[in-house]
Amino acid sequence: MAIFAKTGVGRVAFPIFPEEREEMRRMIRVTILCLICFASSAHAQTGLRFRISFPPSSSAQPLDGRLLLLLSNNDKSEPRFQITEDLNTQQVFGVDVDGWRPNEWTTIDASAFGYPRRSLADVPAGTYWVQAVLHKYETFHRADGHTVKLPMDRGEGQKWNRAPGNLYSTPVKMTIDPRADRVIEIKLDRVMPPIEPPKDTKFIKHVRIQSQLLTKFWGRPMYIGAAVLLPAGFDEHPEARYPLIVFHDHFTPTFDGFRETPPDPDLKPEYSERFRIEGYNRIVQEYAYQFYKDWTSPDFPRFIIVKIQHANPYYDDSYAVNSANLGPYGDAINYELIPYIEKRFRGIGQGWARFTYGGSTGGWEALATQIFYPEMYNGCFAACPDPIDFRAYTTVNIYEDENAYYMPSYWKRILRPGKRNYLNQIVATVEDMNHMELALGTHGRSGGQWDIWQAVFSPVGPDGYPKPIWDKLTGKIDHEVAQYWREHYDLGYILRRDWAKLGPKLVGKIHIYVGEMDNYFLNNAVYLVEDFLKQTKDPYYAGEVDYEPRAEHCWNGDHTRPNAISRLRYNQMYVPKILERIEKTAPPGADLSSWRY
Repeated sequence: MAIFAKTGVGRVAFPIFPEEREEMRRMIRVTILCLICFASSAHAQTGLRFRISFPPSSSAQPLDGRLLLLLSNNDKSEPRFQITEDLNTQQVFGVDVDGWRPNEWTTIDASAFGYPRRSLADVPAGTYWVQAVLHKYETFHRADGHTVKLPMDRGEGQKWNRAPGNLYSTPVKMTIDPRADRVIEIKLDRVMPPIEPPKDTKFIKHVRIQSQLLTKFWGRPMYIGAAVLLPAGFDEHPEARYPLIVFHDHFTPTFDGFRETPPDPDLKPEYSERFRIEGYNRIVQEYAYQFYKDWTSPDFPRFIIVKIQHANPYYDDSYAVNSANLGPYGDAINYELIPYIEKRFRGIGQGWARFTYGGSTGGWEALATQIFYPEMYNGCFAACPDPIDFRAYTTVNIYEDENAYYMPSYWKRILRPGKRNYLNQIVATVEDMNHMELALGTHGRSGGQWDIWQAVFSPVGPDGYPKPIWDKLTGKIDHEVAQYWREHYDLGYILRRDWAKLGPKLVGKIHIYVGEMDNYFLNNAVYLVEDFLKQTKDPYYAGEVDYEPRAEHCWNGDHTRPNAISRLRYNQMYVPKILERIEKTAPPGADLSSWRY
């Protein structure tokens, strides 16, 4: 290696000896880093920037959390309610704050990471409604020795835009130009209010217990609960003992989809963007009331149906399994909560009389629960389940692909699709969806879908947070983490690996349904699992895998109705199948009569 210097007689080479080469490389790296830092510092001191603070009236104590700046080009709702993965999303930027004091300024400028525009410098000049939100974190001292800061659920189902106690500002309409050297000040002078807990009714009861297993893991009192739907005649038949169904779903404060009164005659019709139906809110009420009428009819089976409430510091539910990052939620649900409910509400309390179903997240949970607790349940009905085989982790093969965001190609740079509509038109890429979460929270703290998958499936990283399956910014996959996922949570792989042991316990219990135009490509993983199930022997799985052409997320097995309607009839669909399974498999002497009044 040599450096060439220009002189009056031409270029002269000055040799650099090997022992000098590494020092020169180090000096070059340091110089480049200094130039980058100088440029960033200079940029941060000029251009558009927002200075945000909160008064002592909002909080007298220093706060930790994620500070979000939100911009919207419309006032259909507050900007905090308009951040989505879809085409109509508005803009968010985020920065972490630690020990942020009252009346202290925090600046958001062009260096803050944003979605869908990465930098404030990329925002088009124009008029926007501007709002700021602080999503508060709490400190957890876990039993594994790690101390982490996370947003505790406060009864809202892990929603940063309406979590009680979060600080926010009133939206202000203003004209902004990212090229202008301007400072805009915002005060977080409002606090999101508490949420009123639901009240019990004749049919719906709400239970909440402190989990000893989760309390030990998290180093503080932790609770799980459920909304319990009791059968008609429960009070009039104290001798009856009932089969129990766990309806896995996202967080819900009560048992939704069950309405004891007719639809509200004064209900203002609302258009459903998802289903392209005017007045869909009234349809929802109509079918909820119809379920009540079916539930109380003379011929409807008398079961207990339970919706688990297990919102946690990472998401609106735990995925109902034991996890290195979330703790032993699977055991807490199945060994603490379910026995408590069965004892309190006269459940039969035996495996032949327990079932589980659900869709999407709930579909994955139903299948996982059946696999991980095979003798505790007598059947699962998994609709549109989240990825049940990680060779098709939506559109990513985490074992063979090198990058989650881009298709493999030497010359091209093709983004992987993440979400599509019913015409197979792409509305979001995998990169889009992950960058939205990265703007909302670092270390997997966004409360979003990809972050909870990572929190549930990953080992704990050195910093105490979930070890990333891929770099959130670039998409580069960590295949060591992928192997951990495979051994612990890849349901398709676990079935293949352990069929000799699991198969005899799962015969006739697995039922999976998915639309072939699932918006999140979840049908791809179902195809792979079906390929294995249909060739099983000794024993044959003897279950069901079914599809509907062109059906979107979340098709659940009903070939006679569109998604918009069938999704409102989970209970009416699966309860008759459960009754048939009970009559076919109940052991001799089982109670098949006390609950058949």
